[in-house]
This record gives sequence, C-alpha cells and structure tokens, in this order.
Amino acid sequence: MSANENVVVLNSTELQDGGNGIRFPLPALGQNVTGFVVRFKGVPYAYVNQCAHVSVELDWNPGEFFTAQQDFLICATHGAHYRPDNGFCVMGPCKGKSLKPLKVIEQNDQIIINITPVA
Repeated sequence: MSANENVVVLNSTELQDGGNGIRFPLPALGQNVTGFVVRFKGVPYAYVNQCAHVSVELDWNPGEFFTAQQDFLICATHGAHYRPDNGFCVMGPCKGKSLKPLKVIEQNDQIIINITPVA
C-alpha cells in the first residue's frame, strides 16, 4: 500500500471478494480516524470507518467488516448492517442512514482511493 496526501493506492490482488477489507488512515478527519475498502461482487467500495449511529469503527478485528454470509458490512458494536455497494444501513440503530463513501476506482491492477472528499 502506498499513499500521498490525497490518495491511497493498493494492489488489486490485495482485496478478495467478500474477504477482509483493508484499513488506511484518514488524517484529515483526525489522528485516529481510518477508512476501509472492501470488494463486493467484484467491485471495490471504500468508506470512512465510522458507524452512522455512533462514531465507532465497524470492524470486529482489523479488516473484518462482512457478516458471516458476506452479504452485509456489520458494525461490531451495535450490529448495524450496511449494504456493501452503497453503505446504506438496512438494519440496526442507524437504519436509513449511510456510511460516508470515499471515491474509489480500479484500473491497471490498482485500487485508487481518493481521500480528498473527506478532508
């Protein structure tokens, strides 16, 4: 993984469909704030790693964002379920709210996450 002030760049092979996500720092939002990227149905999606209910990180263990069925992202604290493709909360205390998305593109075997919009 490499990064400059505005982007995080990963190798496409680092991200498996429905597997663990990859976390990265978002210094513009605070010293301990992270973002993450997951692959769902072949497409990478990136979000700020904060539940829409309370500002806690989602993952159970670093990178573990998916439910056991690999169909939703889940908040380890309150069990909120989010759609991986758009971050929309479909179940839990934040139902109807969404995760904060980050712009991500995949080209030339690289995943490029633009972290500027969250600054």
